[in-house]
Amino acid sequence: MVVDAIFNATRFGLQYERLRLEAASHNIAVANTASTTGHGAQLLHAVSGRAMSFDAMAGLSHRGAGDAPTLVAEDAAERKVHDPSDPLADASGMVSYPKVDLVQEMSTLVDAGRAYEANVRAFNTLRAMELHALDVGGGS
Repeated sequence: MVVDAIFNATRFGLQYERLRLEAASHNIAVANTASTTGHGAQLLHAVSGRAMSFDAMAGLSHRGAGDAPTLVAEDAAERKVHDPSDPLADASGMVSYPKVDLVQEMSTLVDAGRAYEANVRAFNTLRAMELHALDVGGGS
């Protein structure tokens, strides 16, 4: 049924946007966490599996059906800060921090939050339409 496929597409969108929120929050949280050289932090990114068209997500074609979004960790580039008083400083007084673009991560938080809200609205609208269709059909 096409309605079930649309529900699946909105569920996929909710999962993906939640993972984007999680990844951006994690990346912001580790931005100012010092690490020892060679043991840097890992930054997270949400991936949706294969690139899917709307038809695939809506179930109108079977390409990419069942691919769930996941979080992928990758080693962060390092940024060095001169702070000889830090216990994690190397011999030259440099401390390693993960290189996180805070503006990009905050933009991702705002964008993913709005997209999540849009998916919730779409899900609730479809659910209300389905319930209304049952009420209309039940009166005869």
